[in-house]
Amino acid sequence: MNPARWPTNKLALAWLGLSFSIGIANARAAQIDELNSTAATTPPNIVLILADDLGFSDTAPYGSEIQTPTISALAEMGMQFTNYHTAANCAPSRAMLLTGVDSHRNGVPNIPETIPPEQKRHPHYQGTLDTKLLTIAEALQSAGYHTYMAGKWHLGNTPEQLPSQRGFERSFALGATGADNWEDKPYLPIYDRAEWFADGKEASLPDKFYSSEFLVDKAIEFIDSNIADAKPFFAYIPFQAVHIPVQAPQEFTDKYADAYHDGWQALREARQAKVKALGIVPMNSNMVQMSTMGDWDAQTEEQKRYQAKRMAVYAGMVDAMDFHIGRLVAHLKTIGEFDNTVFIFTSDNGSEATGHNNSRNLYGRALVKFLGYRNDYETLGLKGSMNTIGPSFASAAASPLAFYKFYAGEGGMRVPLIVAGKPLQLKQKTISTSFSFVTDITPTIIEIAGTEIASDAKKLIIGRSLLPHIKGEAETVYGPDDAVGYELGGNAALFRGDYKLVKINGKIADGQWHLYNIAKDPGETKDLSKAMPELRAAMLVQYQQYAKENQVLDMPAGYDHERQAIINGINARLPNLGLYASVISALVILLLTVRIFRTRRRQ
Repeated sequence: MNPARWPTNKLALAWLGLSFSIGIANARAAQIDELNSTAATTPPNIVLILADDLGFSDTAPYGSEIQTPTISALAEMGMQFTNYHTAANCAPSRAMLLTGVDSHRNGVPNIPETIPPEQKRHPHYQGTLDTKLLTIAEALQSAGYHTYMAGKWHLGNTPEQLPSQRGFERSFALGATGADNWEDKPYLPIYDRAEWFADGKEASLPDKFYSSEFLVDKAIEFIDSNIADAKPFFAYIPFQAVHIPVQAPQEFTDKYADAYHDGWQALREARQAKVKALGIVPMNSNMVQMSTMGDWDAQTEEQKRYQAKRMAVYAGMVDAMDFHIGRLVAHLKTIGEFDNTVFIFTSDNGSEATGHNNSRNLYGRALVKFLGYRNDYETLGLKGSMNTIGPSFASAAASPLAFYKFYAGEGGMRVPLIVAGKPLQLKQKTISTSFSFVTDITPTIIEIAGTEIASDAKKLIIGRSLLPHIKGEAETVYGPDDAVGYELGGNAALFRGDYKLVKINGKIADGQWHLYNIAKDPGETKDLSKAMPELRAAMLVQYQQYAKENQVLDMPAGYDHERQAIINGINARLPNLGLYASVISALVILLLTVRIFRTRRRQ
């Protein structure tokens, strides 16, 4: 074992006393020593691409008007999942994606920015990935793979928590929840710097920088550095696109200059029609009207023009990401590695509704000035510009689903998933309607690589390999009675067969349990609680069992993730400020940041 890899603070040491039945406290180093590789003679390369805050219908294969030819081409040569779910915000999704372990057991039940102090006192509520857990990168490294990572990490930024210590041979990682896409700059006043790390050491960005381009450049650089030894590689590329600030090169934004003048409701309806026509959702499924969607017709002509530009930048950012993924694909073809590469493309959660529908109100203008940004029409999305799309266009990005990021509705949890590549030996494109979950990605990658992991590590993994389903050996991933539990910030769900029991907290929901058939009704429009009381009761018991077994903590009374993010941000900044500056900055941050995070109010 490597003692340097074990936690040293008191809270982390207390973790060792917890008695999870599956033995999470076993040494990760020991698990690695027990890895038994059974890889084929020429195991495939694996490229895991993670978009950030990408909505369900934001790519062409899922009904979007946004041009994504590379993602479309991958969908044509693989399996496109239409009932895949992840956590409703970024860090828990990423932790489960890379370990296959439930977020309440891997140390990341919520993003650290929104964990209340009442929960932070508990060792498994730190919001950083448990250093004792085996990551997919560590498993593949032990199986003879080169392992690379370029993009957003958000699972801890201390030396022992960074990707360089979690199995990635080379990495260029953003430790924070987000940052500017054009320069080395934080995007919110709660941060004093952008947290970039190169192979575990603090790093700066080049003068010429755009995030999607740079991250693909780094991935190509890492791949090329070892290409001569003929070992397979695992490349993890978690993009910043389309996390706020929403920014894109002008040439990509210009492609959508006339695309959104009909407004958010028209876009939501157009995408609903498209996903039905593509067979992504049932033809007879319905869609709810979100309470946070504003009245487009109430906007002035100048407001409509500005709002359309906000969404055009968003579309340009998605388009640019696809373009740079295309560069990676082209490079792999050039160096002869494309035919032996499996691609996995997905998103960490649903669309981001942060920001007012009207970002140019008094508070919006004050905020951008405080941050040193601008939000004028002409330069929107370019360097120095702050842009969000607000809750109305976020609802369109999630179409035809309800809710968005942070919430346990389908719009927050159901996202695209494409698994493709010639090594899978699929004869044609396949659309899967089978339920699947983010914890399924790790066992899928393990099986694709043809390797095994130690029994202690395997016990912790709750997911199932998608590969038998992809190859046609299994009709579904989960059986009709298999249950998958979920909780994040008081929002909770239990999936079982075609059904979902869900509770959504907050001002835009009622905080009660509802039952939906998400196979027939992905829009969650018809509550079946009264029609199927026995099923509802049985699933509620299963959720309670899940919560108990995974030590899910109750949320403090009156908890609000937006307000908590502000409080935590102020507390994090105060030690680094002088006395008077502390008071002034705290007040300013409180007044200004609240306006960023107020996604729930009508405009």
